[in-house]
Amino acid sequence: METKHHCLIDHYQRHLNYLRISITDRCNLRCQYCMPPEGREKLRHEDILSYEEILRLARVAIRLGVDKIRLTGGEPLVRKDFPLLLPELMSIPGLKDVSITTNGIYLKEHLESILSAGVTRLNISLDSLRRDRYQQITGFDGFDRVHEAIGLAHRMGFHPIKINMVVLDGINDDEVLDFARLSVRYPFHVRFIEYMPSGLLINNKPLRHVSNTVIRERLEAVEPLIQIPREAIDGPTVRYRFKDAPGEIGFISPLTHHFCQICNRLRITANGHLRPCLLSDEELDLKGPMRSGATNRDLEKIFLEAADRKPRSHCLDTRDDTSLSGQMSAIGG
Repeated sequence: METKHHCLIDHYQRHLNYLRISITDRCNLRCQYCMPPEGREKLRHEDILSYEEILRLARVAIRLGVDKIRLTGGEPLVRKDFPLLLPELMSIPGLKDVSITTNGIYLKEHLESILSAGVTRLNISLDSLRRDRYQQITGFDGFDRVHEAIGLAHRMGFHPIKINMVVLDGINDDEVLDFARLSVRYPFHVRFIEYMPSGLLINNKPLRHVSNTVIRERLEAVEPLIQIPREAIDGPTVRYRFKDAPGEIGFISPLTHHFCQICNRLRITANGHLRPCLLSDEELDLKGPMRSGATNRDLEKIFLEAADRKPRSHCLDTRDDTSLSGQMSAIGG
């Protein structure tokens, strides 16, 4: 068994054991809070990391102590031969947890191959339970496909199934109770995510987040929430449940309750750059050195430099409407 080298520990003693890998910058939806109306310039095929390169970087990161990987996009399921990546990734010694973040449009036809590879954790983005509103937000009439995929995943035994809702003021915030009730009917983990400023507009008006404090107050006005003790794998989510509910409710609050002090993440973008912080433009190139003959030890040094550069916290606040400039669709959140 390979001996791990240095661990990824930053200046603030955070152990960076969680790596998010964007395997494509492309997405089959045009969510209003994520994608500019004019779209984004797509990367060329040769600019995107190959599966072999992704697996090599995953092995390097795991040697440095990463034990949790999430595959994101864009939308990861639009990438050709996606199921071929999973068994190879799952076979890497030292990797404890693999999950996939998807919008669910192509999920139904991939569930069998995902499960057979040993992946049981799904994060599904869903911002409305109303078909017409779903289409308004995403630009695509796909609610039924996502709904069917979630139901099938549940019947097939996927767990946890996390339903991620980005709450937007005046657009879908009247549905938070409907989403929360899903956790009473099913063992789903419903997670309310504060919208992070992207500089995008709807009807010439900037999008506004809704504080998770407000959302929690709305839910507790109906029924008290019971807090669930934190686990090491939780990341930034603060978890609750209703009494006797089989599912959970989670709050991810990057604006109103910074979780930077417990952030354990690094991100690899689809074009092979390593980001120490989602909400910073600083990146370190992995793809260039790798394609120029870098050794695994050379790549380890780049990961260690990223840990060294990870900031104490991001600089977003609730007044900042230009921070991400529509990049979230390609970075993967």
